[in-house]
Amino acid sequence: QLQASGGGLVQAGDSLRLACVASGRTFSRAYMGWFRQAPGKEREFVANVGWVGSTNYADSVKGRFTILREDGDNTVYLQMNHLKSEDTAAYYCAAGADWGSRRERDYGYWGQGTQVTVSS
Repeated sequence: QLQASGGGLVQAGDSLRLACVASGRTFSRAYMGWFRQAPGKEREFVANVGWVGSTNYADSVKGRFTILREDGDNTVYLQMNHLKSEDTAAYYCAAGADWGSRRERDYGYWGQGTQVTVSS
């Protein structure tokens, strides 16, 4: 089970930190990541991180978002800086990919969404 938290309503330029805690099993040898879905749009990849710390980011968030994991706590974080109105979406954490995939179908475990709303 994955439990996401940290969403909220912020202004453009602000920062937020999302957290996703895994329980019931560990993902120490799997990729963990974040996806997001804006109203009326398909869910899209945001970032992922492997068990040795390798990361991948969507071009739209590169340089503004940072993903990191703490395996001791079975937790993955998404630090979001310089937020823009186009970052408004429900953010979902995911886990279980064997490689740094950006495809939803490669992740077998999903958390509930946490809403991020950025006002301009």
